[in-house]
Amino acid sequence: MKRILQWLALIGRYGTQGFVVSLFFGLSLPWLASAARPFLAVTIFVFLLTSFMRLNGPAFLAVLRAPRKLILCILCVLLVPALVALAAKALLGPGLIDPGLALGLAIYAAAPPIMSSPAVAMLLGVEPALILATVLLTTIAAPVLSPVIADLVAGGSVPLDLTVLVTRLVVMVGGALVAGIVLRRLLGASWIQENSRSLDGIGVLMYGLFAIAAMDGVLAAVVSNPARVAGFLALAASLSVTGYGLAWLVLRSVPASQRVVFGYATGQRNLGLIVAALGASAPETTFLFFALAQFPIYMGPQVIRMLAGRFLPPR
Repeated sequence: MKRILQWLALIGRYGTQGFVVSLFFGLSLPWLASAARPFLAVTIFVFLLTSFMRLNGPAFLAVLRAPRKLILCILCVLLVPALVALAAKALLGPGLIDPGLALGLAIYAAAPPIMSSPAVAMLLGVEPALILATVLLTTIAAPVLSPVIADLVAGGSVPLDLTVLVTRLVVMVGGALVAGIVLRRLLGASWIQENSRSLDGIGVLMYGLFAIAAMDGVLAAVVSNPARVAGFLALAASLSVTGYGLAWLVLRSVPASQRVVFGYATGQRNLGLIVAALGASAPETTFLFFALAQFPIYMGPQVIRMLAGRFLPPR
């Protein structure tokens, strides 16, 4: 077990670089995508589980006791992506936008923040209590809020299965919360602190597994229609950068180190959760947009560390 923890710590030490490597590793092995896709929910569950294990209880309670900042952050991560998606749809115009891409924009607007945001905060050395509370509460509210936001962006053509979404949220979020609390009590806070790099390594491995599952069909799309792939990728990157910039402006009352992470959470959305709820009804172009939207998600932490290093605490 000690040797395994050491290897995980080594992987975790290069976590942000590992995100980029795992993305292209998944892209280079498309034949594994169909086998890995059933594990998408597992990766999300592990992200939440490790976040709950490492949660600083007093800091989390302090966030809940002073809710003004939390409310502002929740409104930011909910409303900014919806406004950005609406603006993108308006700029593209109804005559130019592909129906599958329109659904992809609706999913982007409706999805909660990416669940790995607290893990990214910990990898960057940022206190995760505020971002964890924001991600947790918005994810729990997703069954109610996601259909409303999706309808605002794309109308009644968005086929969200509310029952599946609610069930998935209850199992993943509730199960991860219980398991995280139990493991924290069994292992102890000191053990978790001592092995924080090993837990980072688990997160990097989960990113790799998710990347393999998400890259299904991307290489084939690059060969068959490179212009569409380039356009979708440019759009995904534009959504990410715009969301990050707007969050940085809106959350001026939040410390700079935390704004770095909230920009990431605002620009990057948990599209996988909504795509999983759509199931086989998701059009090919919608899934392609979802897959290409993973590039900003995976490359974001490394770019953030390079560009915003002066705002981050030393590791």
